[in-house]
Formats: sequence, structure tokens, C-alpha cells
Amino acid sequence: MTEFEDINFDEILGNGFDIVAEEINLSDVDENEKNAEQIVFPILPVRNMVMFPNVVIPITAGRKTSIQLLEEAQQNGDLIGIVSQRNSDIEQPKEKDFYQIGTLAKIIKIIKLPEGNVTAITKGFHRFKIKKITDTQPYFKGEITRLKDSKAKNKEEYEALLENIKDLALKIIELDPNIPNAANFAIKNINNNDDLLNFICTNANFSYVEKQKLLEEKSLMERAKKCYEMMHEDFRKLELRNQIHQKTSKDLDKQQREYFLNQQIRTIQDELGGGPESDVEDLIKKASTKNWKPEVEEHFQKEIARLQRQNPNSPDYNVQRNYLDFFTDLPWETFTKDTFDIEKAEKVLDKAHFGLEDIKKRILEHMAVLKLKNNMKSPILLLVGPPGVGKTSLGKSVADALGRKYVRVSLGGLHDESEIRGHRKTYIGAMAGRILQSIKKSGTSNPVIVLDEIDKVGKGMHGDPSSALLEVLDPEQNNAFYDNFLEMGYDLSKVMFIATANSLSTIQTPLLDRMEVIQIAGYTLEEKIEIAKRHLIKKQQEENGLTSKSFKLGNPELKHIIEAHTSESGVRTLEKRIAAIARWVALQTALVKEYDAKISVEKVDEILGVPRPKSLSELTDVPGVVTGLAWTSVGGDILFIESITSTGKGNLTMTGNLGTVMKESATIALEYIKAKHTELGIEEEDLEKKNIHVHVPEGATPKDGPSAGIAMLTSMVSTFRNKKVRPHLAMTGEITLRGKVLPVGGIKEKLLAATRAGIKEVILCEANRKDVEEIKQDYLKNLKVNYVNWMREVLELAIEK
Repeated sequence: MTEFEDINFDEILGNGFDIVAEEINLSDVDENEKNAEQIVFPILPVRNMVMFPNVVIPITAGRKTSIQLLEEAQQNGDLIGIVSQRNSDIEQPKEKDFYQIGTLAKIIKIIKLPEGNVTAITKGFHRFKIKKITDTQPYFKGEITRLKDSKAKNKEEYEALLENIKDLALKIIELDPNIPNAANFAIKNINNNDDLLNFICTNANFSYVEKQKLLEEKSLMERAKKCYEMMHEDFRKLELRNQIHQKTSKDLDKQQREYFLNQQIRTIQDELGGGPESDVEDLIKKASTKNWKPEVEEHFQKEIARLQRQNPNSPDYNVQRNYLDFFTDLPWETFTKDTFDIEKAEKVLDKAHFGLEDIKKRILEHMAVLKLKNNMKSPILLLVGPPGVGKTSLGKSVADALGRKYVRVSLGGLHDESEIRGHRKTYIGAMAGRILQSIKKSGTSNPVIVLDEIDKVGKGMHGDPSSALLEVLDPEQNNAFYDNFLEMGYDLSKVMFIATANSLSTIQTPLLDRMEVIQIAGYTLEEKIEIAKRHLIKKQQEENGLTSKSFKLGNPELKHIIEAHTSESGVRTLEKRIAAIARWVALQTALVKEYDAKISVEKVDEILGVPRPKSLSELTDVPGVVTGLAWTSVGGDILFIESITSTGKGNLTMTGNLGTVMKESATIALEYIKAKHTELGIEEEDLEKKNIHVHVPEGATPKDGPSAGIAMLTSMVSTFRNKKVRPHLAMTGEITLRGKVLPVGGIKEKLLAATRAGIKEVILCEANRKDVEEIKQDYLKNLKVNYVNWMREVLELAIEK
């Protein structure tokens, strides 16, 4: 046997063998007659490879039995049967461990390798199938049956398919860097189609299991089709791999280029004194001035270290820098000193607000509690009242009285929880919630924050802001308020929260439970006149570029504006009317026209337009019309309830956009009349043969509630009896089916609305007497209040004799 050191590779190559397993066409390597008649051959199981006919391939043997088989076969000039193992991990295979179909091959040359293994250069001849194993020692021998390949019936189709396979093989060789260029040469120089197919099946990048299936295929056409399909899949994988490789190479080239440029930029910035390093230095410098708790300091150091590790040109760098900017801008442990001078606070409130004595008293009590307790765990105030009464400006006055910073947060229309809690900083455009932004804006951790319009917070698809406010407004929880952007707790316990609302009906019960409600009613006529003289006129003169002598409005003119041109609880509309007068004066001044600086009542009507009727008596001067008192979200108001009868069958019709409760009140009133018609002086025939229609004007406005019960009953009785209701009389109260009058709410707002409307007398339930006694008597000096318990008392007071 030839030793490894004695191999003449030039001789081997000269005989047609290439080191990359090209086909070897050796004229002296043929199947002799002895081999042709032989049926028992040595069987050599091989691992991870499959032998095909007419292909030269090297086989490396390491097992002693395999080496012995190869050496004896070469000496005797015998063919050997090469079969593939089913499982390549088995060292000593048995008959069941290898396939039954293989290829007869002849050994051309044996090369002894240094580590003890041998490599045999073999050439395949025929496919065969093992009929039975005749011997297992010292190596396998078996009786075989030679298998013939089935030629293609359509020769042209077969040749075309082989051409496609050849072209695809050349493309694969071009794409795959692991295949040597000599393979390209070998494929181009194989002329026989069958040999070309077997050569490609042998050397293709298929698994040995797939190659075994190709070997077992007796039809050359089917073998070619399957080979072509697998080569296509292999080609697609190679294309994808090359695309990824090219893209990755481009990305790496781009990153290297960017890195080089960044290094140059950093060098230039270092020379100029700017750049990312200066960002970190600035943040550390800002942080050095902060009085932080240990956990806050630890968090900052961790985040600044993360910033230093990031590429300055990456989006994450800007996100992290913005986060740290906000983090260091927050006034951690920075507080303003409170001024608990109650007398000074009282003067500040009196100067900024006329009237509202009860509210001022409650605010001063609140400040006194803070002074004695020296902490903020006192009830959070909720100022509730109609628009224009000064709820928001009261919060500003409280801040001035305490010497604190003032911030207003408008909650009207808010429907995203993130507006309160903030967004996660990883999102694009992320920012902190409005609470922490207000803290940052104020520059202190103990400002006065007015949460304006808290009753108008909505609920959308992004959560419920009202639920997020539960933590903000709870003194037991807000010492560690968690904002999603900040990613750690912030102490809000020193912040003084004052909320404002027009109505309590839309506020969540748990949220309402965390606040102390302070009701603010509207202003009286006298208070509105004083507010106009002290504040509104001066303000509009300044805003319209006028002096204090440009125009004057006396008490009679202001009273006329309030009664004839406004109808509100607050003073917002009054300010608009004064602003209209100020603009008229500004126009006259600009046109250099003469005018009387003392504006008269006639001039007011000329400027503001036609006034509304002052008296309501003509509106109720027919039977069936009653003036009721109502409470709305913008304060108290009056409404008219009218009824009329027509020929029919005793049916009741109700119109005016009425709610369920109000309709029920009308039904109760009619049933009471039917039950007590004799006492009420109403004929039974009228109830049976007349329909009654109840209407509440301003049909576009929804109306509901039980407080119009006595007014509806009075209207029906007035219609059936054809008697008018006394003029300048209004009423409010709920009724029962047996005629009992029940108390209702919003008494102060309703009585103020009555005085604005020129009402001189009202009817209330006896149980509402305590509500009237709490109202300042100056408000009611021109108003007579009648208290009743039963419906019959109402009718005696209301209907004319």
C-alpha cells in the first residue's frame, strides 16, 4: 500500500483526478468479466455521504474493519458495495443501521493518512440492492441485485431539464464561496447527461438523506426533477444569504464611516468646548446644586451613566438627554416659605373679591389649620358654583396670601390618563404629566395648583383621567406620586390643591370624597354693582387704552345694565357689557367725536341694544301660567310652566323636552287633582271630558328634576278653575301623591335668580327654612318667603280669589 509521503499527486492529476472530486474518466478503470458475474460483494457502510454511479469520490475510513475491507479489495481488484448509514453516530453498525440500496465501486488508489485513517479514491459503477447479508466477519459481505436506471421516454424534455440543472449548478457555484472554481470546470466538461446528473447529485449541498432518496429513484427523469427542485431551494437560500451579507457589509461600512466622522466631530467639539461631553458636564453641574435624597441621587447617577454609554447620534441619546433635562429641572426639595399672616390674607382676599364672605371665612379657617398643623394633610378644597363668580381667581388670591407660587391646570375636556400620569419615556414625543410640568413651571415643590373645571374631565379610549387624579388628591398617597415619564415617586404632599367645578353631578364619587366641597352662590344686585365699580370698569378702561376719566357709570346705569342686559349668577356677562361700552368710547375717542363721559341709561340702551322686559307680570297674566324656580349648572334661573285644556277624554300631554322625573311630577299632580277635585273646586265632568296639555317653554333646553312639582299642580288647578296666579310670585318644591310638599336643593341660587327676575314673593317647603336662614338677609330684603307643608296651602297663596 502506498504511504502518504510517497503519493505522486502529479500522476493522480495526470490520470484525470481533481482534488475537489471532479469526475475521473480513466480508460483502465472498468468492470471486468469477473465482476460482472459476481453476486456477493464486500459491503462498506459509510457516514454522511452517498455514492452515485460513474462518479469518482474519496472515502475516508477510520474503522479497522473498513480499512481491512478497502486494502483486501484493492489487492484482489474486487468491486465493493458502498451503502450509507441511516444514523451517522453509530460506530459499529449492524444490518438494520444502513440502507439496502447503494452503489458498486472500484478502488483506484488508497492513501494512508498520518492519524491512522486511510482515504480511498473510488469510482462508482452500478446501483444495487442487498438481497441478504451473507457474512459479518471480518466485515460485511452481501448478496446483491444490480439495478438498472430507467431512461427518460421523452429525450428532448430530459435533455432540456439537464440543461436547466447545469445552468442552475453554475449559478450556485458562482454564489457559494465554499465551492472551488474547479467544480465549474468539471461541470462544463461532462458530456454525458446521466453522468452529469449523478455528479451534481453527489456534490450538491443536500443532506445525505435527500441524496439517498435520489439514489433510490430508478427513473432518471424523476431523479432529475427532484434534484432540480432541491437545487432551486438551495439557490434561494444562497441568494437570501448573499443579500443579507451584502446588506450587513453595507451597514458595517456605514457604521465605520459614521464612527470615523463622529470621532472627527468629537475632536472639533472638544476644541470648541461643546458636544456630548459638555451635555453630561452641564447635567452634572445642574445636579450638583440640587438637594436630593439618596435614592434620587442614585437614580440620577444611573441615568447619567446610561447617557454616557449611548451614541450621540442615536435617537435614544436625545430621549435620555431630554429625560435628564426634565429630571434636573424639577424643584426637588425646593420650597417657598409660607406666610401664615391671617390678617394679611384677609386683606388680600377682600381686595381681590367683593362679597363671598362665607367662602373667605372658610379659606381663612383652612389657612389657620395649616398654620397650626404645619403640614398639608388637610382637606383639599373644591369650589363649586356657576360661571363667573370668581372660583379660579380665588385660588390665585390664596397663593398670594400664602406667599406661594400659583399654577393653574385646566382639566376641561381632558380624556387621556397620560395627561395626568405622563407617557413612558421610550415613546416618541413622550413627556411628563401636567401635574409635574406645573411643578417644574412653578420652580417649587409647594405651589398652589388650581385644578380648573374638574367636573369636565372626560373618559376616552386612553384611560380615565379622573381615576389618575385619585392619587394626586389623596394626602395619604401623593407623597410618592408616580409619573410614568419620571419613573419614580415625587412628593406632592406639600402642594396645596384647589379644584373648581360648576356641577358635582359629573364628578366621580371616590374623587369627590377626597375633597371638601365649598358652594359658591351667585352675587346679589348690590354686590355686582360694587364689583363693577371696584374692578370691572377699571379693568376695561385699561384693556381698551382709556383713562379713568374717559367714561363713568353710576349706580343707576350699572343697575340698569345688570337688570336689563344680563341674566346670570356671576359677573362675566356684565364685564362683556362694560367692555362693549368701553369699545364704543374708544371709537369716539379715535374719531375725535364729542361725547358725554357720564354714560346715561338711554346711552347704555343705544350702545347695548334693546333691553329685555323688566316685569314678568304680563307673562303670567293669564290662567294656567306659573313661574317656577330652577337650578342649573350656571346658577339659578326661573322657568314658566303653562297648561291649557281642550275637549277630549281626560288625557295628559307634556312637552318642552322634559325628563322622566319631571313627567312623573306632572302625572302625580293630575292624579292628585282627580282625587281631590271636590276640595279644589273643579268639576268632575271637566276632568273626564277635557284633555290637559302641560308645556315648559324653551323646548330646546332639556329639563328634569322634581322641584317643579308644586308649580305644575298650581298651573293645572289654575287652568281648570280659570283663575290667574298672583303676579310676581314664584315657587319651587316637590309634591307627593297625597299633596305633601317636600324640600329641594339649590335654594340660595334660586332665590337670587328670583330677585334678578323681579320676583317679590316665593313659596318654599317648610323644611327649606334652614337653607334660607343661612343666606345673608341683605340678599332677601326685597323678597317675601312663604313656607308651606301641604299643597292646599300653596294653592291658597298662589291662585287669585
